[in-house]
Amino acid sequence: MRIDVEDLHIAYDGRTVVAGAHLIAAEGEITGLVGPNGSGKSSLLRTVYRHLKPVGGRVLLDGTDLRELSPVQAARRVAALPQERGGDFELTVREVVAMGRTPYKRAFAAEDATDRDVVSKALADVGMADHTGRRFTELSGGERQRVLLARAFAQQTDVLVLDEPTNHLDIRHQVELLALLRAQRRTTLVSLHDLNAAASVCDRLHVLHEGNVVASGPPREVLIPALLAEVFGVHAAVVEHPLTGDPLIAFDHRAPADGPVLPRSGPTTARVGS
Repeated sequence: MRIDVEDLHIAYDGRTVVAGAHLIAAEGEITGLVGPNGSGKSSLLRTVYRHLKPVGGRVLLDGTDLRELSPVQAARRVAALPQERGGDFELTVREVVAMGRTPYKRAFAAEDATDRDVVSKALADVGMADHTGRRFTELSGGERQRVLLARAFAQQTDVLVLDEPTNHLDIRHQVELLALLRAQRRTTLVSLHDLNAAASVCDRLHVLHEGNVVASGPPREVLIPALLAEVFGVHAAVVEHPLTGDPLIAFDHRAPADGPVLPRSGPTTARVGS
């Protein structure tokens, strides 16, 4: 299923936060949104999973306006992992993941064998199969993140919308999650702060800056030093990752792009990251 965002305008209290955005998430690809804080990434994603109504433009799923779908129809097509996740579920891990089956159930309908299989697989996929009986409120931030991702998987939608899915995850679970997203091959629209992760996992990137899409294309074409300086305000070199061949961004942590270079003090080591 393909996502088309057409001339999207989003405003809060009369203040425009996204201005005329156009972007595409192709079927079966991972499409990333990157940009500084406040650039409009989360607001744009909220319109795709219908948490927010735009003041102009539209979101199309395979040519159908998202707003023409009923809530149930939309929930069978789009699963979301938002940033505002709500951490007060007085439910077990398994019960939280089973909530993903709601769009397929009639009111008060009992869980069937298909539901049980789907939920079990989703928990196994995120490495939480051994924690089904734990209370959600007892989990660490990273564990909660994985459980909520399993809930999204249990929805069995064609589209995943993920807002900073690697938040709270340690390095190993970040790598596992990103590998899992690639293995899913669902149409995925994801915002990421980590530009190196975005370069590794995304087929296409859209760069947002002050509410506008200022660049779109494959990571290798988009993540260039001039754009990183203009949009993110950093000095950076882009090299080839020695293990994967993906673009690897090495930042100069001594100074922003528009500031003076600060003197080093004491021994130094190479600093590469985001």
